[in-house]
Amino acid sequence: MSKINGSKMLLKCLENEGVEYIFGYPGGKVIPIYDAIYDEKKIKHVLVRHEQGAAHAADGYARATGKTGVCMATSGPGATNLITGIANAYMDSVPIVAITGQVTTPEIGTDSFQEADITGITAPITKHNYLVKNIKELPNIIKEAFYIASTGRPGPVLVDIPHDIQVALIDEQVKGEINLPGYKPTIKGNLKQIKEAAIKISHSKKPVIFSGGGVISSNASNLLREFADYAQIPVVSSLLGKGAYPENKKLSLGMAGMHGARYANMAFVNTDLIIGIGVRFDDRVTGKLSEFAKNAEIIHIDVDPAEIGKNVKVAIPIVGDAKSVLADLIVEYKKLSSEKGLADFSQWLDEIECWKKKYPVRYDRNTDLVKPGFIIETLQELTKGDAIICTEVGQNQMWAAQYYKVLEPRTFISSGGLGTMGFGLPASIGAQFGRPDKLVFDIAGDGSIQMVSQEFATAAINNLPIKIILLNNGNLGLVKQWQELFYNERYSETCIKGCVDFVKLIEAYGGVGFRVKEKKDIEKAIKDAISIKNLVLIDFWIDPDENVFPFVAPGAPISEMLDHKQVKK
Repeated sequence: MSKINGSKMLLKCLENEGVEYIFGYPGGKVIPIYDAIYDEKKIKHVLVRHEQGAAHAADGYARATGKTGVCMATSGPGATNLITGIANAYMDSVPIVAITGQVTTPEIGTDSFQEADITGITAPITKHNYLVKNIKELPNIIKEAFYIASTGRPGPVLVDIPHDIQVALIDEQVKGEINLPGYKPTIKGNLKQIKEAAIKISHSKKPVIFSGGGVISSNASNLLREFADYAQIPVVSSLLGKGAYPENKKLSLGMAGMHGARYANMAFVNTDLIIGIGVRFDDRVTGKLSEFAKNAEIIHIDVDPAEIGKNVKVAIPIVGDAKSVLADLIVEYKKLSSEKGLADFSQWLDEIECWKKKYPVRYDRNTDLVKPGFIIETLQELTKGDAIICTEVGQNQMWAAQYYKVLEPRTFISSGGLGTMGFGLPASIGAQFGRPDKLVFDIAGDGSIQMVSQEFATAAINNLPIKIILLNNGNLGLVKQWQELFYNERYSETCIKGCVDFVKLIEAYGGVGFRVKEKKDIEKAIKDAISIKNLVLIDFWIDPDENVFPFVAPGAPISEMLDHKQVKK
């Protein structure tokens, strides 16, 4: 009977789960695992420069591929550095497995050097976590971790492995098994409720589909398109739902909410029926809850029963996987339509089309100033939507969401629920590893990018041709915008202009950088960046006074959107 140590068993289990990459950083309590990685042939380890980058890279990989991402760190500070990335994945329902080293089993609870109760710390921000107490448990735990992370509502799972477990011996032939009698996510929706939903839709006059990240994570985008196109129902997207329905199609209203399109918000205000699919109805979309969609009934489809009715009153709740429920809904709606005729929503669509023309998302085009909207529209034109767009968080994120029309699922990667500055660069690294066939862009702000600029090294050393569109306004822009609008222009600690030369910085790491200060140079700069097979950063010096509009003030109903002309300068 051949035996191997726990570290080699871990890698064998990861191979069995189809893992391609581990994004990690070594340390004292994972040295046995890294010793096993030294001889590993099938899984590539990607050395990040900060553990937070490892978690975000695993997250970006998972979103771009639909597979479960894997990150790893040592005990204590290594493990705690993963926390922001784990919380980010938890808020956005992204499947990752985080592996951490731990002090030896006898040392646990003694405040040993670099000990941290990482399972206790991460309990609120993981779907589940494990402390491996016996080497015999390891194969089952790894098997279960991947199953939990990727099924039902996806999310992060943490596996904490003490040092002595990493070196303990186990039979090489042991296979992991899943034994989770209490974990049975509902996949199939209740058919009676689905039939009721079909009837409710056919009787409505002004329905709207509200599509969220759950449509993408369940691989239901094709079914969403089929249903929307057949029923001729307009589609509003959440930030994380961008790409579930092509945003260049007439039925698409793009993103709604605080920085969404005015016409998308008007659709919510005037609709009589919202078909929410894989969405949380979070505060950034609903605005003042008591005023949200007051004239509408809501059908809510979600795999997580805890989300249904949590924020909004629901007329027809349907617990189930979006892909399964949509498949059944299409059958029932087509059956109903064949019997009674297809419901005619043309008048509603004409009304929406008028709003689109009257209230476009806009910026001042009659200026020589470098406007972020123009940069992103130029990027859209040059890529024709065939790229993966990652974003940081802040104004850059909202401009990307407003002006880049996403045509396919898993091609817009952004931090939604947690709003994590510094997410975009490491996420783009994970996305590029997962989709080497794709152009990958990180649309960044000069505040966010500095939080993770050490990951330039990770991208450069691995020859990743990521393109960074840096919208540099010398400010922590979104905070500054709030200070301008709500705090009497008291700009406390939001000016960061001139603190770093980003062109020199990217060049120091082995990438290529150039600076753009004039509108006429924008198109050429992006074309040049695309042609260069290397890490490229374009430092666009944008209008420092440009804000993100339209904008719903915090606590206001989404019907009350501020626009450029409504704000005193």
